Amino acid sequence: MRLSLRSLLVVAGLVAVACQNNTVSIGTLSPPQNLAYELDPSGDPGVPAGIRLAWDDVQSPDLASYRVYSRGSTGDSFLLRGETTSNTFHDNGVPHLQYNVTAVDVGGGESDPSNTITVDERLQLPKPDTLGSISLNQAIHLGWADNAAQSTRFKWYRVYSASYSLDTGLCTDWVLEGTTVSNEFLATLLANGKPRCFGTSAISTEGYESLWSPVRQDTPRPDARNVLVYAFQTDADSSGFRFWSDLNNDGVGQSGELGLIQNGALTDIDFVIHRHADSTLWVVPVFGGTSLQLYSSSPVADLTAIDFAPASGYSRDSLAARPGFGYVFEIVDGTVLHYGALRMTHVGRQYVIFDWSVQTDSGNPELVVPKWPATSGQAVAAR
Repeated sequence: MRLSLRSLLVVAGLVAVACQNNTVSIGTLSPPQNLAYELDPSGDPGVPAGIRLAWDDVQSPDLASYRVYSRGSTGDSFLLRGETTSNTFHDNGVPHLQYNVTAVDVGGGESDPSNTITVDERLQLPKPDTLGSISLNQAIHLGWADNAAQSTRFKWYRVYSASYSLDTGLCTDWVLEGTTVSNEFLATLLANGKPRCFGTSAISTEGYESLWSPVRQDTPRPDARNVLVYAFQTDADSSGFRFWSDLNNDGVGQSGELGLIQNGALTDIDFVIHRHADSTLWVVPVFGGTSLQLYSSSPVADLTAIDFAPASGYSRDSLAARPGFGYVFEIVDGTVLHYGALRMTHVGRQYVIFDWSVQTDSGNPELVVPKWPATSGQAVAAR
């Protein structure tokens, strides 16, 4: 922490305790008690944005003001930092190493100094050990290790976010998303298909900011729950499904373009539900660029368990609709690559009910929890 590099504001003629006629005036007041401080976090653990001092108010009608002194190192003299009539003081910028306060009476006499506080970066809490995320519709759910909260000096967490480029792998323009006492946070009102980076730090009761957790990148994507699609043999008009039809070719998933239930005879839908002779229902890919695979060989607990689209293993073969199972789709439309997913919540003889999600960021395989970015399919086109 670069505490000794801050320039000092020296008031001429005032060194520690002095009066206007350059003779020491013995104050009639007791020194202020219980001087304490809290740092202003900046996002950089080594460079706080400021410090707030507070002390017990001196209960005397003779009190005129308080004088705040500081020094950049233990070998320096205390110099006047400022004067206030309040029992608090805010020093903006990187703080000095030590501070104390005196009380000034109406005659100009100055008390002995209060206790001295020392700004010591060794009081930082440990950083959160892990950071995970879940992609949601216009939102990202964040969760991290709660190890910092084991300290009795823990106050809260700060959550940061930034823009992320899949092409360069860089996070830019970090901003504060918010603060929370919990080890989870919901970042909302985000644009679907726009990747973002996230990081979190722990703040102590003194305002010390820890180092950041590991940085994660994730991308919000549209989804929906409990969509009903009929078998083609039962209701052809409601037997087909298309994850996304970019009608205005702007590359942004908008209302009326996502999760479309359509006629199963159309050739541009992603899949149709067919009933076989044994009354089982099957997911049949339709569009020439759509292929699929089972996400796992066993049921998944929720749509959010389908975290990342595999890079290979897709097929044009039909798959049986099985309740609780997850399916992942690779959709190649010209030079554009998108991924979608669904989880069957109900499979009957006439229809299926499923939850679905689609990643509108071209080439991005993130469907829930991010791992590594894809590098293909960055162009935008429409069928």
